[in-house]
Amino acid sequence: MIVCVRGATTVEADEKELIYEAVTEMMREIIDANHIRTEDIASIVFTATDDLKSAYPAVAVRNMGITEPALMCLQEMHVEGSLRKCLRVMVTVEGDYDRKSLRHAYLRGAVGLRPDLRK
Repeated sequence: MIVCVRGATTVEADEKELIYEAVTEMMREIIDANHIRTEDIASIVFTATDDLKSAYPAVAVRNMGITEPALMCLQEMHVEGSLRKCLRVMVTVEGDYDRKSLRHAYLRGAVGLRPDLRK
């Protein structure tokens, strides 16, 4: 079965190390909470709000040793009044995972984005 796990987090400032730290935290939460084997990850798509320009989120994943999946970084659509300094992710996983029991990771300032997905 192919499933997608989502998440989002924020940073205090547009600094490379802060972005890497936040992305690493979010990815560890997604992987650990869902017992994902990294070899089951097919692709990871990141988005960042237009106020984050100092680093590619995918670099943090590569630094974690996850190098086989397709990785892509995109700019998030700007909506007036939306959360700023926000990084979002969609992780596509193939394997024996139950869509209904997935745990999505909304951390830091993004905790309120999708209360319907929090368990």
